[in-house]
Amino acid sequence: MVGGTKPRVLILLRKPPIPTMTSALKKLRIASRKSRLALWQAEHVRSLLQHHHPDTDVEIIGMSTEGDRVLDRALYEIGGKGLFTKELELALLRGEAELAVHSLKDVPMTLGEAFCLAGIMAREDPRDAWVSPTIPALESLPQGAVVGTSSLRREAQLKAMRPDIEIQPLRGNLDTRLAKLDRGEYQGIVLAVAGLNRLELSHRIAQYCEPTLMLPAVGQAALGLECLVQRQDVIDMLQVLDHRPSNLAVSAERELALRLGGSCRVPLAAFASWEVDRMRLRACVQLPDGRMVHAEDHQSVENLNEALGLGAQVAALLMAQGARPWSGQDGTNPWVNAPSS
Repeated sequence: MVGGTKPRVLILLRKPPIPTMTSALKKLRIASRKSRLALWQAEHVRSLLQHHHPDTDVEIIGMSTEGDRVLDRALYEIGGKGLFTKELELALLRGEAELAVHSLKDVPMTLGEAFCLAGIMAREDPRDAWVSPTIPALESLPQGAVVGTSSLRREAQLKAMRPDIEIQPLRGNLDTRLAKLDRGEYQGIVLAVAGLNRLELSHRIAQYCEPTLMLPAVGQAALGLECLVQRQDVIDMLQVLDHRPSNLAVSAERELALRLGGSCRVPLAAFASWEVDRMRLRACVQLPDGRMVHAEDHQSVENLNEALGLGAQVAALLMAQGARPWSGQDGTNPWVNAPSS
């Protein structure tokens, strides 16, 4: 393991119990954001749980989060990833829900002591999508094209490819972002393929951005199942939905991000993929001076500790090139209005 003290294990892998009709709860409430995509994800989880635990009544409770309400500023300006999860976690603490379903890329790298990620579901397509009614590919962007994204990760990679383009903020749920594009506010926007697929909007995709073109966000396209650590009954129920290959892959990504202070405030990308029983982890980060540094490694991974070790190793490779952990405790962000290479 690279580094000094052993990092806290963020994702709990447990052997699934043998399902029994008596082990299921009589009722389970899922806390979810109210956006169409979030409710689709919650319904997906609800239907699977209902299938595997037919004696359990599974209900969805829609909630509005601060990340949904504040749309006039980028996430890195108003508090980061936790804005999408805090209200759902409070519902767990208050006993108003037993489970919260998250897009894993919105989940902070460290959780409060009361919470755990009890399962990671099978990952959807992790790629980014170029969406434009007039420009078929990023390589075809005209000089000075206006592109919509509020992701520092996407902005850094786009600017590395095309320093001449103009990046404009893009917030709101998926439907809102597409509506802004259709009104002509941008010549194109970058979205996650997974969200478009889940809402049957893949026909809007002009180009699938392969990881060699644009590396995804940590945890992109995976759904995380969060509950209270003390609710072993809930944890046991959720194991049937845990997808071990996806769990190990995102664990490696999140360990890398944890060591670099990763959040939406850091222009960091990481993607772990499987090559039979070997995991390849690729990552890049923009340094405060605007330079992009890249690193990758691959090794045999059979368990959580080996996945975390790979994440730590690739983080060390980035740090050897100048990347440094960033906490943001001084209130500054060196990447906002940072120079582009």
